[in-house]
Amino acid sequence: MFYDFALEHAWLIPLLPAMAFVIIGMITRSYGKLSAAIAVCMSFISFLLSSGVTYALVNYGISVEQPFVQQLNWMHIGSVSISMGVLIDPLTAMMLMVVSTVSLLVQIYSVGYMKGDKGYGRFFAFLSLFAASMLGLVLAVNFLQMYVFWELVGLCSYLLIGFYYYKVSAREAAKKAFMTTRVGDFGLLLGILLLQINFGTLDFMELREIIPAYISMAGTGLMTVIALLVFVGPIGKSGQFPLHVWLPDAMEGPTPVSALIHAATMVVAGVYLVGRAFFMFTELPCVMNVIAWVGGFTAFFAASIAFTQTAIKRILAYSTISQLGYMMLALGVGSLTASFFHLMTHAFFKALLFLCAGAVMHAMADEANIFKMGGLRKKMPITFATMTIGVLAIAGIPPFAGFFSKDEILLAAAQVSTPLYVLATLTAFMTAFYMARLLFVTFCAEPANEESYEHAHEPSKFMLFPLIVLAALAVVSGLWGHLEGFGEWVRFGHPHEASIDMTIAVSSTILSFIAFGIAWNIYVAKRWSSDTIAEKTGILYKLSYNKFYIDEIYEALIKVFVDGVAKVFYWIDIYIVDGIVNGLAHLVGGISWILSKAQNGQAQHYSGVFICGVVILVAYSLYYLAVLGGAL
Repeated sequence: MFYDFALEHAWLIPLLPAMAFVIIGMITRSYGKLSAAIAVCMSFISFLLSSGVTYALVNYGISVEQPFVQQLNWMHIGSVSISMGVLIDPLTAMMLMVVSTVSLLVQIYSVGYMKGDKGYGRFFAFLSLFAASMLGLVLAVNFLQMYVFWELVGLCSYLLIGFYYYKVSAREAAKKAFMTTRVGDFGLLLGILLLQINFGTLDFMELREIIPAYISMAGTGLMTVIALLVFVGPIGKSGQFPLHVWLPDAMEGPTPVSALIHAATMVVAGVYLVGRAFFMFTELPCVMNVIAWVGGFTAFFAASIAFTQTAIKRILAYSTISQLGYMMLALGVGSLTASFFHLMTHAFFKALLFLCAGAVMHAMADEANIFKMGGLRKKMPITFATMTIGVLAIAGIPPFAGFFSKDEILLAAAQVSTPLYVLATLTAFMTAFYMARLLFVTFCAEPANEESYEHAHEPSKFMLFPLIVLAALAVVSGLWGHLEGFGEWVRFGHPHEASIDMTIAVSSTILSFIAFGIAWNIYVAKRWSSDTIAEKTGILYKLSYNKFYIDEIYEALIKVFVDGVAKVFYWIDIYIVDGIVNGLAHLVGGISWILSKAQNGQAQHYSGVFICGVVILVAYSLYYLAVLGGAL
């Protein structure tokens, strides 16, 4: 049976797109259409295998408690044995389906979007490696294997964000993403090393049994440090405050890259890591509080910035940071189910929103400012319809996908912390407002540029097909997960029964409609002036528009602290280290000069020195005898 083959050969899922990367990179890169065909075909086969694995999981009753594991010893270093393999449980299967589906649709979209680009083949090679890296990360059986693919994901983000390497902004954005996430990766690496040192293993299944017993005996002190270090990795990779600054700049890459990074690959890797290591975090209430508040603050903070941004992809970027904060908040309050339910629905509607944004920019000659668009619903009705679905989904309007997953998070937060629930609810209201603002200004307001408006048109079929599929998933995935018992499969501990708290659901929906109404009155009906509101809010508007000056603060810290420390070390290097070395050299040189004067090769000089020495010795001997005679 195919699903048996898929389960036994799950290692092929990341291998196939990796093979596409090698084939395209080494052989077919100059042949754009062939490269695209290879990439799409390999991704399609990975999608089929992922579907087979999911079916096998259901058919064989593979669960969180009894996962399917295949592994083999990769190497031995002394007493340390390092294994590689695959770990398949409901969490893995869900992630495989999300990543393979979105990756496939993004690659199909890219066939049309990147047409005519000089780096066409190179682009599909990088996309294939990106998909392979994330799929390998999802299947990892231990922390070390996950870390290898974790770093590969970071490398791919660098390559794709800086794809237009001839642009200074793209190169700088790629370096910023790479260096910022390295900060988090360093913490993660320290945490992994401490796990290996203390427990002698990095295997997820073994650690799941060891850590709770260890904490009950030794307490939470050391494990708190380890868990916080491990969590630093997701802070960087998933764009949590204060390491979120790289993610908006990642918009310098082509739009399909933005969709892939923000929906299904890099940024959700951090959420997945916390979910995979949930057995460790749940034993540490202090760490769980940190995760919850970092997530809650990030969600609110990013939403407050998206409020005032004007670039269409940058609005969506801050929206992604905010939604990732939602996912971390859910994990922090103990609901793995709510977090990953939202991860799944978010992957579909966020990929849809980015690809719709790409279609709009493609039609508007790469114009990104939404206030230079307007009226596009008439020129691009399919894009408008799909974008509307994405906006309604992320705003949490029933029965779209975001309604079910967002309310699961609100309910989980309300059961644990009222302040976190209030923070999440305010974030939901803000999300509905800035997404309605984006939709209304871009598609419903009067055209701001008549020339660009006249040339606007629907994208090609290659670009429309993924939009329609993702729109369908943004409609049904939430309801499907709610009705089919998502929480019975993807969970930690006891099965989670799907439920809707009517108070939370109704209140959040009303707030979303109010936000839509406010946005309509400001940007379409023009009953209220956005300029007047900006003037009245004063410093708040300025802070939001300038992203709270976080980038400027980092630049100042680098200039004052890093450069200051560098100057101190420079002085130490020049005047102490070099001073000691140069001083020794001068000392040796001085002694050599003195000795060179004594050893000049002249016999009469040597005779004179000899006679002087004899005279000195005779004089000293006479003095000594005189002293000795006087003593006697």
